[in-house]
Amino acid sequence: MEEKSKPDKKITISRRAFIAALSALGVSPAAIAKVAGAQNVSTGEISEEDLKNAEKIIGLHFTDENRKLMIRGIRSRLKGYESLRTLKIDNSIPPALSFSPLTAGMTVQPEKNSLKYSRLKSFSLPQKEEKLAFLPVTHLAHLIKTQQISSLDLTKLYLERLKKYDPVLHCVITLTEEPALRQAKQADREIRVGNYRGPLHGIPWGAKDLFAVKGYKTTWGAMPYKDQTIDKNATVVEKLNNAGAVLVAKLTLGALAMGDVWFGGKTRNPWNPEQGSSGSSAGPASATAAGLVGFSIGTETLGSIVSPSSRCGATGLRPTFGRVSRAGAMALSWSMDKIGPICRSVEDCALVFQAIHGTDGKDLTVHDFPFYWNPDRNVKQLKIGYVKEYFAGEQEADTFAGKVPDTLKSLGFHLKEIELPEFPYGGLRPILSAEAAAAFDEITRNGEVDSMVRQDRGAWPNSFRTSRFIPAVEYIQANRARTILMEKMATVMSSVDVIVSPPFAGPTLLLTNLTGHPVVVLPNGFREDGTPVSITFIGNLFKESDALAVAKAYQDATGFHLQHPKLTR
Repeated sequence: MEEKSKPDKKITISRRAFIAALSALGVSPAAIAKVAGAQNVSTGEISEEDLKNAEKIIGLHFTDENRKLMIRGIRSRLKGYESLRTLKIDNSIPPALSFSPLTAGMTVQPEKNSLKYSRLKSFSLPQKEEKLAFLPVTHLAHLIKTQQISSLDLTKLYLERLKKYDPVLHCVITLTEEPALRQAKQADREIRVGNYRGPLHGIPWGAKDLFAVKGYKTTWGAMPYKDQTIDKNATVVEKLNNAGAVLVAKLTLGALAMGDVWFGGKTRNPWNPEQGSSGSSAGPASATAAGLVGFSIGTETLGSIVSPSSRCGATGLRPTFGRVSRAGAMALSWSMDKIGPICRSVEDCALVFQAIHGTDGKDLTVHDFPFYWNPDRNVKQLKIGYVKEYFAGEQEADTFAGKVPDTLKSLGFHLKEIELPEFPYGGLRPILSAEAAAAFDEITRNGEVDSMVRQDRGAWPNSFRTSRFIPAVEYIQANRARTILMEKMATVMSSVDVIVSPPFAGPTLLLTNLTGHPVVVLPNGFREDGTPVSITFIGNLFKESDALAVAKAYQDATGFHLQHPKLTR
């Protein structure tokens, strides 16, 4: 540790390289002094020696003659960086480049835009409120449509449960009680006169608190934004309003969409409150699994629906990239962010997805492909691929996965062994890192990032800083490699309709998030300690209907989603 009273007169080569790289990358002199942790750092004009030291960071070597030619241009670029930083670029502003998961020559097979859902003929209102709270949307919708329960009473029930169990689960950032009661009363009035909007009409739901809701704070789970308000509704919120759903709460997310730690603490797993709920859709998964909302909406960039749904025993859908508008939602990675439902059954995910998918004229990455759902569809003709080695492990969770292929075969499905692409996946991770660092560059430069709760090596503050050392050329090269990976994955998917896989096996999670393929995650059993494990079904691009259909058949046959945590206060 350096003594402040005796500053070093010389800077070591490693430290000089660090400082030179910061300067070459355009970091301001004041910020260099702060990050370097030194008060005697020279932040004068960039020298050829600075370039030589910075070369170590990018893994290249140039000659002395090269550096003489380079130096003037690099000094000039620094001025350009500084002028660019005078612009106020809101998080909602996307880059001029848009990502599409479709590869050259790829076509999406047409399907009719149609929604049918399970009709319950004899289901009646449960006597116990606890049982009512855990019902899936299909059952809640039947009770509301037949007026066995009012939306108002159901909304009050969920609001009470949110208040009761949030001290245990820490899954709520803001209750939206006043507008929720108004929405519920309106839903009841409409239903009484025969104006039934569909299966989400009157159903209480929760939103991950990175979606803007007019009149309420949108905190993004992070200390720098805990008092932020955005004076509009996210497109997803508007679409669910139009479907008649009732927003009861803005739910927690790990700060800036990572993990389960937010400025108010750690969100908990309802099956074991000693455990975090995983993230970043920490609150939506926890609240849905705990019966505190009818359904919820989360987001995923790299596991943020799949991971908390797996931890909390919920059923989630991460749709194809470009299926759901992200307008009014916090941007983390413009080429990887996706929005999807977290529910208590596969069919619930289909019903919610039907309401939120499609274009809005704001998010230009969204395609307006139709979505088909029929719970009675014959799906036995769908071909299912699997990587054999993913189902033959010796870990506790693998014993549950090992039974999945035989169960699917017993249901009449044809399974085909496949191999996922071998690829230097680690080289593609900077895509997310660089985009996230750009999304939150301002708080990195002004130091507000230091107020975030997590400050460890794997947390965003450190990632934002280290991502400043990702060369723009390498970011572009990673995206070019991504195109190759997408083509390889298209070849794999050309021979199957759906792939079944444990959620974290091999490169599955990173691969499908990079290629944009849709994934359904659902419970697949329980460990000895009572906590759930999960399984995933991966569909072809824009073919959520196939993945959901196979997942529903498996879920109906196994019934793990019918078990619920026993909550105590």
